[in-house]
Amino acid sequence: MNENEPAQQQGSVGGMQIALQTVYLKDCSYESPNGPRLPASQAWEPKFQLNMNTSSEQISPEAHEVVLTITLEAKQAESTLYLVEVKQAGVFAVTGGAAEELKRVIGSFCPGVLFPYAREVVSDLITKGGFPNFLLPLVNFDALYAQAASAPAQVAPPAPPNLVN
Repeated sequence: MNENEPAQQQGSVGGMQIALQTVYLKDCSYESPNGPRLPASQAWEPKFQLNMNTSSEQISPEAHEVVLTITLEAKQAESTLYLVEVKQAGVFAVTGGAAEELKRVIGSFCPGVLFPYAREVVSDLITKGGFPNFLLPLVNFDALYAQAASAPAQVAPPAPPNLVN
């Protein structure tokens, strides 16, 4: 594939046909209040907080925009070293399959395709900010999707007795 051609990856999941139409960086933010400076008395021992979120929007009967948002904050003691937010997006053509299969594809397969792109952007921003290289750990999106799908059933409070649904 020529590097000037748009990304065209195709596959099938459970009878569904999935084709990646395009991948793009929808939004990114990098903040480093003090730059890469640390007090001379402190060693490099940051604490990291990582948050990920996936959203999607149907843009045509067979095309879905999926956005993987990754937010990474590094703190040392009470000081924020850096805060990175990346919204990596892709347009996926999805045909065939039931609605439940579509939810699973959008919630686990598509973010898995987008993750390496987002991982590269996060690493690049941190390195260009003057900090040591950081690679996000690999993520099992199938497991996260299964956990999220089962969580509402476990967390849902019982309905009040006097309400009619």
